[in-house]
Amino acid sequence: MSNTWKRKIYLLTLISLLVGTSQNIFVGILDQVADYAGVTVPAAGQLVTLFALANAIGTPIIILATAKLDQRKQMILALSFTVLGCAITVVLPGFGFLMLSRIVLGIGMGVFIVTAFSLAAKLAPPGHQASALATVTMGFSASLVIGVPIGRLITETFDWKVIFWGIGLLCLLAIFAVAKMIPATKGEAPVPLGKQLALLKNPKITFALSVTFFLFIGYAVFYTYITPFLNAVSPMSERAVSLTLFIFGIATLIGSKLGGFMTDRLGIARTLFFGMSVNVIALILLSTIAGPYIVTFVLLMVWAMAAWTSGPTLQYNLVSLAPEASGIILSLNSSVLQLGMATGAGIGGLVTGGLSIQSISLIGAASVVIAISFFAISFGLFRSDAKVRSN
Repeated sequence: MSNTWKRKIYLLTLISLLVGTSQNIFVGILDQVADYAGVTVPAAGQLVTLFALANAIGTPIIILATAKLDQRKQMILALSFTVLGCAITVVLPGFGFLMLSRIVLGIGMGVFIVTAFSLAAKLAPPGHQASALATVTMGFSASLVIGVPIGRLITETFDWKVIFWGIGLLCLLAIFAVAKMIPATKGEAPVPLGKQLALLKNPKITFALSVTFFLFIGYAVFYTYITPFLNAVSPMSERAVSLTLFIFGIATLIGSKLGGFMTDRLGIARTLFFGMSVNVIALILLSTIAGPYIVTFVLLMVWAMAAWTSGPTLQYNLVSLAPEASGIILSLNSSVLQLGMATGAGIGGLVTGGLSIQSISLIGAASVVIAISFFAISFGLFRSDAKVRSN
């Protein structure tokens, strides 16, 4: 019995790797996509914005519209979106169809994430739900470590569209695997939008979500254009770029683990302040002293770990603010995160189009400083409430 549920969780994890790669891969091949479409790199970067917006806005709409479907059918629908998005990418020419494909892929990934997490918790036996969720999460994280650098390596020999041929075909196979292995499971009753937005009346939650928003603006401003940044600041071979992106992905995993470790031992406030402060310093140094490859490489790894240190801590902070509505608050946080990614990618495109490519790290640093300010206000509100309750 245990092996049966574990196989199902591993299937969800492998599919998570595929759909995660459909989002992250564009960061590694942005310059090549721009050449193909005959647009500038900043214009191509707006494809990242479209993906994130579609994810943030389209996902709750589709989830509500399909609430009566069992979750196996919802997952098949999500994978069908991914297959369709890949088909549009590789078959239909022109920048307009690329925009359409990113919208379809963004919705597909968003619906899959929501459904996969909910299913993982139901498929795992009592006492194993947390580890099941962590395993599925590893699939998305692995898309940074494996998907992006391998995608860049593939483009050394083949056209970049080969990557989406692969994702599309594998997701097509995944549909049959899901139909055979995943049981029909009744979905949870959708939470009305009004009930979700009612949480925003709590100023502590609003400020905490603002931290997420501005932190991920700062992340996306720089990360979206990391490949052209590397090529401009520290020109290197394609293989060196792939290796750098691979180690970058490992650094994000280390940062995420470090964030959980530090939160358990130092608390939310110290962990977030430390992570965001190092984040700002690394971004400023990337804009000012980056150049020699070893310097750029070290700063990039420090930034990756610092940026991802804050991820689990932010989620834990939000859940601690509203433990009775953890599902709703994490859903809101996911939407705010994607909106931050969309805004950051858009701002990054404007900056790289009008200023130097090095400017993106300074803009990213400024956004993280704003996030620190909102965190200080949020933490101040939390301490004020604690004093009132103690009196």
